[in-house]
Amino acid sequence: MTDQALVLLRGDVGRIILGAIILFIGLAACALAAIRGRSGVRMLIWFGIFSTMYGARLLAEAPAGFSLLPQSVWFTRPYVVTILTYVIIIPALMFWVELSLGTLRRFLQMTALAALFVAIAGGWATFFTDEPDRFIPFNNLMAIAFFLAIAIANAVPSLAKKFLVITSPVSVISTLVLAVAVLHANLRTFLQLPAFTLFEPAVFALFVFSLGWVAAEKISADERRLLSVENELAIARDIQASILPNGVPDLKNLRISAVYRPMTAVAGDFYEFVPVDQHRIGFLVADVSGHGVPAALIAGMIKVAMQSVLAYASDPPQVLHGLNRILSGQHGQFVSAAYLWLDTENRKGMYSAAGHPPLLLWRQGRLERIESNGLLFGVNPDCEFPVREITVSRGDRFVLYTDGVTEPENAHGDAFGDLQLEPVIRENESRPAPEFSERLLAEIRRWQPASVSQQDDMTLIVIDVV
Repeated sequence: MTDQALVLLRGDVGRIILGAIILFIGLAACALAAIRGRSGVRMLIWFGIFSTMYGARLLAEAPAGFSLLPQSVWFTRPYVVTILTYVIIIPALMFWVELSLGTLRRFLQMTALAALFVAIAGGWATFFTDEPDRFIPFNNLMAIAFFLAIAIANAVPSLAKKFLVITSPVSVISTLVLAVAVLHANLRTFLQLPAFTLFEPAVFALFVFSLGWVAAEKISADERRLLSVENELAIARDIQASILPNGVPDLKNLRISAVYRPMTAVAGDFYEFVPVDQHRIGFLVADVSGHGVPAALIAGMIKVAMQSVLAYASDPPQVLHGLNRILSGQHGQFVSAAYLWLDTENRKGMYSAAGHPPLLLWRQGRLERIESNGLLFGVNPDCEFPVREITVSRGDRFVLYTDGVTEPENAHGDAFGDLQLEPVIRENESRPAPEFSERLLAEIRRWQPASVSQQDDMTLIVIDVV
């Protein structure tokens, strides 16, 4: 039996080698898709299934391959080959669906549905009739139509740009050669054409390797683009850092802490100090809707806009009115903001806000939420902003923040601010402002599930009156 297997092996060595290589590539593609586990790997999954089936069929078509298996399974070889022939066109079509656009994509989807029905009928014919090849001609016709459409789309540059996702010269050439091989193999069912045993398998192996080349080119290009984006984001981060205060003011009767935690490289939160002298200072906190670069650009505009309202630093409604007028109509972006003015010499403060979370005042063991809201910036350029007057006392703690501080949720969907903010402030009232700020942010991180990353930009300003 061993000698007989060796004789068969000599005649099938090319098919076995190509089948093993293609089968390995297909299984590797399926494994890689499973490891990545994202919705964007459908093309890789279909390619893996297609290649695995093609490699398995090549091995099944080689008698030497089955002769090395137990004799009890030799009888299954014709069934394996026939079933794979019926089924293999489906993942091939779905692979090209992922690479196609528009009308070609819809045509391939319809062809895949038809191929499914033919495969079901072919399975029935294989197992329940004496004519397993009864529906093979229909399978051949669909393969001819499929690869003819793919060949035309690749051969005509205008069609390639319109209907194909990838138009690399390497993929175009390898696809056209594969189409020729597949068309030749399937037309032999209807026409008297010469047989080239290893032509289609060798061309398919070439096609697989060309896809690897194209993938390597795409990965390299993506890496270059990613590196460029990262460099640009690093510059944007440095620019944004430069527009924020580089420290906290040192005033006679105030101890100030500021913490800024962007969700991404750049953020839409902004804060500013407007000190006038050792007793008087304004605090601005703003939160631009959205995240990332667009929000960061608007935050940069707030910095510039603040220069035009410095003359009104002691008048919170005027400050917000001026900012609103400048920022209204900025590409549909909305901004919430709060401005607090403190005068420790005269022991008074004023507060106005634009759609912003309330100012928190901790005084003598009680937490007071101070609200004085007008509309968000960007809704109405002529909006008026109400003002709240506040008596400032020694021992007061003011907390200004953006909603990234209060909105994080625990595993049950409970927001941090609704349940935990007041207890954290109470339990840490004796801590200095910087220590209190870090403690509060640590409690927020603990409140969220460990698997959940930061969901919004965070800005926190704590002001203690001493």
